Amino acid sequence: MAENKVVVIVGIPGVGKTTLLSRIEEAVRGRDRSVCVVSFGTLMLEAAREGDGGDRDGLRRMPVSEQRRLQEEAARRISSRDEEVVIVDTHAFVSSPEGYYPGLPEHVLRIIRPTNFVSVSAKPEEIYNRRMGDPSRKRDKITIPNIKKELDIQSGMISACSVLTGCPVKHVLNVEGKAEEATERIMGAIGL
Repeated sequence: MAENKVVVIVGIPGVGKTTLLSRIEEAVRGRDRSVCVVSFGTLMLEAAREGDGGDRDGLRRMPVSEQRRLQEEAARRISSRDEEVVIVDTHAFVSSPEGYYPGLPEHVLRIIRPTNFVSVSAKPEEIYNRRMGDPSRKRDKITIPNIKKELDIQSGMISACSVLTGCPVKHVLNVEGKAEEATERIMGAIGL
């Protein structure tokens, strides 16, 4: 049997990552592999709620020391998974009051031991339109220049993760209406 895979997929809000994740999960199942998609943020939120924490948008406003503790707890939960393919849905960074904090600092990477990284992006204008159409979240001010900056930070952060772990990173542009093509590029990159 092939080695189990822990695939970390990052993308800033609005790149279409959620759509891709469901397609990837279905494609992996179609190849007769056990698979799970775990949301790093949801696991952190569950851990925060066990300690009377807040909502998802409030996580990034917590002190970095608390975010670090919650990240480690989420990473331990991920490392206990035994599916053949574990897909980790997360962000490469968190914009906190203290600055940009890595979503996958070294202590987290050591715990989850990823095999692959995928960085999903989209055209800034598409991201802007998707974010403006999502009233369910409490987002910071949305501008095209801020989106471009976030994409640059994501690229730098995920590249650093690749260097720290020795795992490959695939950068995938998710063009509007072409999610199937992006899915196939991701499946090829992770060897499925």
